[in-house]
Amino acid sequence: MTPLADMRRLSRRSFLTRSAVATAAATGNSLFWTPSAQADMPRPKALSPLEEKLDAYIAAYMPEMNAPGMTLGLTDAGKTLRTVGYGYANVDQHLAVTPSHLFQIGSITKSFVALVLLQLRDEGKLDLQEPVLDYLPWLPIAEGFGPITVHHLLTHTSGLPDALSLFATDPAARLAQGFKPGEHFHYCNAGFDILGMLAAKLDGRPWRECVQARILTPLDMKETTGVITTSARDRSAIGYQPYWDDQIYPRQGKLASASNLVMDDTAGCIASTPADMARYARMILNHGQGPTKRIVSEESFALFSTPYVKAEEFSPTASYGYGIAVDTLDGDKILRHTGGMVSFASSIHVDLDGGVAAFASINAMQGYRPTAVTEYAVRLMRAKHESQALPEPLAPANAAEVENAADYVGTFTASDGRKLEFFARDSRLFLEDLDMSEGKPLPAIPLQHAGGDTFLSTDERRWANHPFEFGRKSNPQPDVAKQASEPKPSVVEVSYGPDWYTSDVYPGPKIFNAPKEYVAYIGHYRSDSAWGGDARVFVQKDRLFASGSPLTPIGNGLFRAGEEPWSPDTAQFHHIVEGKARLLKFSGIDFWRIEVD
Repeated sequence: MTPLADMRRLSRRSFLTRSAVATAAATGNSLFWTPSAQADMPRPKALSPLEEKLDAYIAAYMPEMNAPGMTLGLTDAGKTLRTVGYGYANVDQHLAVTPSHLFQIGSITKSFVALVLLQLRDEGKLDLQEPVLDYLPWLPIAEGFGPITVHHLLTHTSGLPDALSLFATDPAARLAQGFKPGEHFHYCNAGFDILGMLAAKLDGRPWRECVQARILTPLDMKETTGVITTSARDRSAIGYQPYWDDQIYPRQGKLASASNLVMDDTAGCIASTPADMARYARMILNHGQGPTKRIVSEESFALFSTPYVKAEEFSPTASYGYGIAVDTLDGDKILRHTGGMVSFASSIHVDLDGGVAAFASINAMQGYRPTAVTEYAVRLMRAKHESQALPEPLAPANAAEVENAADYVGTFTASDGRKLEFFARDSRLFLEDLDMSEGKPLPAIPLQHAGGDTFLSTDERRWANHPFEFGRKSNPQPDVAKQASEPKPSVVEVSYGPDWYTSDVYPGPKIFNAPKEYVAYIGHYRSDSAWGGDARVFVQKDRLFASGSPLTPIGNGLFRAGEEPWSPDTAQFHHIVEGKARLLKFSGIDFWRIEVD
């Protein structure tokens, strides 16, 4: 996912980009990286020009991205090349990250699940094209658009929603499809929860024992845990998350230590070390061959690494295989994935053609993954193997800067006369805060660019509940190629949650009529789930939104979440009391109304 701090759609992955774990941020250390903090950050000793370049890049990357600590593993097809730690495993204690610290790898777990199932296929115990209900007839799913096969689940094309859990609090609830299986790529964590249960059933033992026997032990991954438990907490890096967990998170915001997590959901339940992940990546580099035996057959590895469906949320060129994204990097075929947890974020790049691979994980969840690190590491290692000049890195993106800051400068007015004023200075955009409640104007707020025409307040107590979304004039040019070559249309409007402001040259309508029943749904909702966080529901113009995700009515308080007309993600409002809904259910996650600011 792209590192936007606002939620584009309400799902397990996108909730993490805003703030998760409602109960975890009560206490914690404030981490606001400064040049002096960067100088004091623990770093490994570089022993080669390659390591010097990579370490210099990471030394710039971590404070820019506000990462407390990072673990890194590098390998080629023959041996592990490097395992190191950077920064802090425990900020309060100034405990440096070491290669022995466990980091949660998140959705990279999905590739382990896929390989276990491919083993079972090799053993004749599983047909990937059979309906999953033939194996697990008790699954709480509704196949309104057609049977779901194991292949569909492995490729995120089942049509099921990206639910938090397979089993909802309502025993009668079913995960319902939004499209015919195979028609679209729609990331689905619940699908891999199902696949983990399938692996356990066919193997006749729990997932933790199954993955231990089939992958961890054969690859000598002695430090890795197949599930996340309290027993491994002493070996784990402390994870961090936004301190203000009910707001939009700016990149340099405060972080707080997260509470303990126990998890066996195979959408993302593995914790590992860089040395073990290097062993895992080396097996993939060798097309399924482990140190003493094959993990999967050559035929099954080909199935694992086949690009079945476009998966642009990984990159514009990416497709999805079985539990892994299939992409290209400088002409080489690579397998890659990211992993986002409550308080960890990971990335793996395996260059099949170049014969090198990198794994990295940071102990914080702020909406981004350390993909830039693993990608640059792969480029460096490949250049060394090919006796080429070591490439220079791209500078880490400075979220405070935007090349076209002048596009957004101006005064925008709401229907009730309230105004927003934006000005630019040195490629940065600022909001002139016109609040006179203290008798004088408050200091201007630097805005953080979050991609596209979206910006965030960097003041964690002012204008921190929603992103600023700027809108432009419609481009009259119907030819897409010509649109790309023409200057962008001018900015004529900006929204902040329910509030909508227009410039003097805004050409469209200004009066909208939203359905009256939407009034009952407006409000602030909160989940007590570790993956839930906050949801703010509001009306903007004539549409209902939940924390930035547009909701399209289906009927009876049920809405489709997201822009896609086929999206299986839904939101439903329940218990209308005194004109207000008390419960919002998003694909099985319960959010309860709270009467707070």
